[in-house]
Amino acid sequence: MSQQFKVPQGLPIQPIQPKQTPRTRPVPGQDGSFAKILDTKLRQSTVKFSAHANKRLEARNIQLTDKQLQTLEDAVEKARSKGGRETLILLDNVALVVSVANRTVITAMDGDNLKDNVFTHIDSAVIT
Repeated sequence: MSQQFKVPQGLPIQPIQPKQTPRTRPVPGQDGSFAKILDTKLRQSTVKFSAHANKRLEARNIQLTDKQLQTLEDAVEKARSKGGRETLILLDNVALVVSVANRTVITAMDGDNLKDNVFTHIDSAVIT
């Protein structure tokens, strides 16, 4: 059983038009530039602790309170705004070396271990 279909000649072929999405209006007071969005996201992210820093905190029995963590966040932001990359943050009786770009605590020391230590590879310090 063989059927043949005939296609009429000369029919106009129209390309399929993409669906138009409604345009959203910008929210008043918000700049949609990439730099602004990135800056906002960076400020919203929390400070992380490296595996090394976690080991040091545990070995030295250092526990940071919520208030100290918030102070640490503020100090990292302050260092970032001044161009700091690797920052020593002195927080109460604890010294923390922080990678500002990664928002990561690299190592931590308490007051007993601070004496006679030399901190290298830092470009800034924040004393809270």
